[in-house]
Amino acid sequence: MQDLDTPSTAALRQLDTPAAVIDLARMRRNIARMQQQADALGVRLRPHAKTSKCAQVVAAQQAAGAQGITVSTLKEAEQFFAQGLTDILYAVSMAPHRLPAALALCRRGCALQILTDSVEGARAIVDFGRQHGHAFEVLIEVDTDGHRSGITPQDDALLAVGRLLHEGGMRLAGVLTHAGSSYDLNAPEALTALAEQERAGCVHAAKRLRAAGLPCPVVSVGSTPTALAAASLQGVTELRAGVYVFFDLVMRNVGVCSEDDIALSVLTTVIGHQADKGWAIVDAGWMAMSRDRGTGRQAQDFGYGQVCTLDGTPMPGWLLSSANQEHGIVSKPDGDPSDVVARLPIGTRLRILPNHACATGAQFPQYQALAPEGGLTAWGRFHGW
Repeated sequence: MQDLDTPSTAALRQLDTPAAVIDLARMRRNIARMQQQADALGVRLRPHAKTSKCAQVVAAQQAAGAQGITVSTLKEAEQFFAQGLTDILYAVSMAPHRLPAALALCRRGCALQILTDSVEGARAIVDFGRQHGHAFEVLIEVDTDGHRSGITPQDDALLAVGRLLHEGGMRLAGVLTHAGSSYDLNAPEALTALAEQERAGCVHAAKRLRAAGLPCPVVSVGSTPTALAAASLQGVTELRAGVYVFFDLVMRNVGVCSEDDIALSVLTTVIGHQADKGWAIVDAGWMAMSRDRGTGRQAQDFGYGQVCTLDGTPMPGWLLSSANQEHGIVSKPDGDPSDVVARLPIGTRLRILPNHACATGAQFPQYQALAPEGGLTAWGRFHGW
């Protein structure tokens, strides 16, 4: 197999494998696309940094117009605060044992918003805040699609939580929802309908709180599919999305990107063959790609990832079909097994597009950022909780 000879392929041949590679041209295009969508809909974009957990990626999002960030761990909040970001939303229901760490961040000058979705959780925040003389800024998570967590917009618990926080001396910042069920869809009209359901449900929750005399300045919605599919965000103040910065094969199957938009890939090397089976063995197993098999539940199953040439061109039909810890099996299930040795000789370098960019990125301590002119820069990635 002959790769195109470009500065990018020359740079990639110098890397050890496996390596997580960011195509900077694609990443910047993805960032611009989501920022343009938020601007067109008249809302601020607060990107979810859990996908990249990388200061340079988030800096590119901020430079494009994003305002604040969303995080999934307090470790991320601490790391990004150390990088100079102060407007941070911790979008996971607050566990009581994490309140001291949240308080420490706030007292160091971080404008940290936290989240709850229960009376019990709100009471823990109020009790701790009163004990330490601090008014936490708290959002209430709203369930608009039955996907995971939150209080439904019409539930009496919504007002009970709001009153407990407000009357307990905390700052009731608003409501937040995440239409995670959008990952199960693949039709534009269905995505647009869910985006409207997400918007309407969250706005309804905000109106109920305000009608009860409670403050609700923030109405926060978002998932990558619904953010891109939304026709209107009337009544919403901010949009959150994360995986759009890299995209992945699950998003490709949902229909919000193409393979040419996927900015993250894993560079790997062919290290052996099982010629009679049509297998090329590579040095990227599930420790590099992750165990995520998200496309297995979708219309097109990509195994552990779509195989591409070194220059990033997809090889139709070739998949990372199986993975052990440090070994991956590249095959073409519907192809002729006899040509695998000639097509993919030992030493061949390939790039694998991931099922789930967040999960694959998490396998690596750093990314290799590949510029269009071929320059490579190592970008660190945050780990831990």
